Amino acid sequence: MIYWLFLLMAIVTEVIGTLSMKYASETGNIYGHVLMYFMITLSYILLSVSIKRVALGVAYALWEGIGVVLITLSSVMLFGEDVSLFKAVGLAILLLGIVLIKSGTYKPKQVRSHAEGTDKIEGHHAAA
Repeated sequence: MIYWLFLLMAIVTEVIGTLSMKYASETGNIYGHVLMYFMITLSYILLSVSIKRVALGVAYALWEGIGVVLITLSSVMLFGEDVSLFKAVGLAILLLGIVLIKSGTYKPKQVRSHAEGTDKIEGHHAAA
């Protein structure tokens, strides 16, 4: 569960970093660039921690996909950007893709080896 929280924090820091990049580019404010560098770096660190237990494909899909959706919605509210029909359909397809990727992963089965007294993991994909 904690690794999902790391992934959530990675998504939030990515969104903040990307929005601060837009803010810095519009205002020329150096603090926006500093915040952007810090948050994007922190986002990658948190993502790398989360993939210890969350499948890489799922983590990356959520990190990028939810990030894109949140950045787009925030850009509309904060910077007055528009959402065309094509953009809205693209975001909906993106969310559908995330759901499909998440539902296509499974937890590996743990099988108890009586001879060795240890747990073994079967399967190739791991998801928390």
